[in-house]
Amino acid sequence: MMSLQSRCGHPNDTILHCFAVLIASSVLRSSPVLLQDMKIHLTENHLPIPSPQSLLGDGRWLTDTTEVLLRKAGVNKQINGVTFPLPGEGPEQQLLKPNEWSYCDYFWTDKKDPQGATSVAGFEVLLQKQLKGKQMQKEMAEFVHERIKIEEEYAKNLSKLSLSTLAAQEEGTLGEAWTQLKKSLHDEAEVHLKFSNKLHSEVEKPLLTFRGDNFKKDLKKYDHHIADLRKQLASRYAGVDKARKALADRQKDLEVKTQQLEIKLSNKTEEDIKKARRKSTQAGNAAAAAAADDDDDGDGDDGGVCVCACPFPSGDDLMRCVDLYNQTQSKWFEEMVTTSMELEKLEVERIEWIQQHLRQYTTLRHETDMFNQGTVEPVDRLLQTVDPAKDRELWVKENKTGDVRPVDLDI
Repeated sequence: MMSLQSRCGHPNDTILHCFAVLIASSVLRSSPVLLQDMKIHLTENHLPIPSPQSLLGDGRWLTDTTEVLLRKAGVNKQINGVTFPLPGEGPEQQLLKPNEWSYCDYFWTDKKDPQGATSVAGFEVLLQKQLKGKQMQKEMAEFVHERIKIEEEYAKNLSKLSLSTLAAQEEGTLGEAWTQLKKSLHDEAEVHLKFSNKLHSEVEKPLLTFRGDNFKKDLKKYDHHIADLRKQLASRYAGVDKARKALADRQKDLEVKTQQLEIKLSNKTEEDIKKARRKSTQAGNAAAAAAADDDDDGDGDDGGVCVCACPFPSGDDLMRCVDLYNQTQSKWFEEMVTTSMELEKLEVERIEWIQQHLRQYTTLRHETDMFNQGTVEPVDRLLQTVDPAKDRELWVKENKTGDVRPVDLDI
């Protein structure tokens, strides 16, 4: 007696087409070994074990088995080639990095593009965030540059104003205070000029040079890598879908073939009865008659099991496609986690870098205020010493015309 494996060929060949033929034979009635072999193969392939009645009956088990394979390829929700669990199905997923709002937890699905009907991959959203961050960094540098220009213009105007001759003839203690005030403008201009120079070297330039042109090239590498994996995933899913449809078509063919086999089995049973009657009347020639009658239908069928030309290919193609798909999705998943966390790290570095240099801006600003305060302190001291009486004394001494007062006219 040939084993089920030897009849089906490769050990991984489907159980389906073998039993499509076994239904039409009486082998199972007489071969408990073959039935046991069948059960072993079904168990290894996680398929339902039929009863002999269902095998020799209406073929429903075979249809159910095919549906099991089809359900294995369709128990999840598929979005653009990526498989997600159906709501309420399976164990609840836990975040990879709970309470951290990490990129690796929240960008798995695609986002519908508000500008069109297409969708944007979650990873593309992360890349756009990086590019937006780069643009914001550039705009901040431009803002600081405008601030520098204002400081430079302010310093220039202060210096120019300090040379003004307005009220240059003021005298006395007030004149000294006024002269100091004009000088303070020149000193203040120097302070603001230094402030603008430091803004350029310590704030604007670092913001401009942080992550140069190579940064965008690196992002493109990330983009191409993940996009290639996503294309592979879509291709693998197309293979699964094709195999699933093919298996569904085979199921329909199997139902038709099963009906044909049942009709053939019924006809053959009647023919077997006729043979038995003829053999009973031909006792002397029983062996020869049996050999001659085994193929009296002219189709080459010896009454046993078809071992070579089964019309129903296996569901192994589907399972192989599913395995390849899952392997590709697993690789994509791992790369998504790794790359998204790398982008998250880059974003943290960007924010901390900008924070550091904006703090430097405020430090320089405080220094400028302090230096500016130093320029006005001498003015404050001189203003406190302004004495109108003394100024009058000095002025009178320098400009008096005589201290003899006029008297009345005496005739």
